[in-house]
Amino acid sequence: MYKFGFVGMGNMASAIAQGFVESGFIPGKEICAYDLNKAQLDKMSSFGIVALNDAHEVVKESDFVFLCVKPQVIESVVADIKEDLKGKAVVSIVLGYDFDKYNTLLDASTRHLTVMPNTPMAVREGMCLLEQTHSLTDEEFSTIKDAFSSVGEIEVVPNHLMGVGGALSGCAPAYIYMVIEALADGAVMQGMPRKMAYKLASQTVLGSGKMQLKTDLHPGILKDNVTSPGGSTIRGVKALEDAGMRSAFINAIEKSMNK
Repeated sequence: MYKFGFVGMGNMASAIAQGFVESGFIPGKEICAYDLNKAQLDKMSSFGIVALNDAHEVVKESDFVFLCVKPQVIESVVADIKEDLKGKAVVSIVLGYDFDKYNTLLDASTRHLTVMPNTPMAVREGMCLLEQTHSLTDEEFSTIKDAFSSVGEIEVVPNHLMGVGGALSGCAPAYIYMVIEALADGAVMQGMPRKMAYKLASQTVLGSGKMQLKTDLHPGILKDNVTSPGGSTIRGVKALEDAGMRSAFINAIEKSMNK
């Protein structure tokens, strides 16, 4: 069994680690972590994850080192542990840091892969992008694919598509939560209790996504199958089109990429 170590245990890293443990892929005791915010580490103790005193200890105790810090501090963090990372396997979730960038930051003996996960991994419904170009061994790459497959779906993505892929699967959960909230608000306005409205909206979003994945039908076909001539659904569709829903989502992806 490999040992996983997390340098940084923010919301995304917590979702990944929680998913790995709850899926049964790896016991919590085989995961260690360090974060400046001790409360984040305390929160993960319920999953058996071992809190360590600094990043150096994490690297020493781990076969795979997950770099999960903010982009603005990643270079200083890597510089501090660069010597420790020699000969190690690194998995990074840091936005904007791809294979080429890490080649300039890490020792040549450090093998590395950039991934773009999302927070639904905490409930094993995640979407993780794995950069096509990497320097992990075949066995290491297979292990990471298995790990992320245990908490959702994976896609090996060409390097030039990692940015837009990350904007779609990484940022869009926030947009979907807004959709759920807005749909529920509409039902609440018509008299439905909020908890019931959230359940109906969330399950509808979940079921609709699964139906598209299972059938592989174009979303437009699935939409047409629900919209009867002159019916209530087509009136709702018109209201959304009048409000510029499509343009709003397209613009959201564009803005997510233009940091």
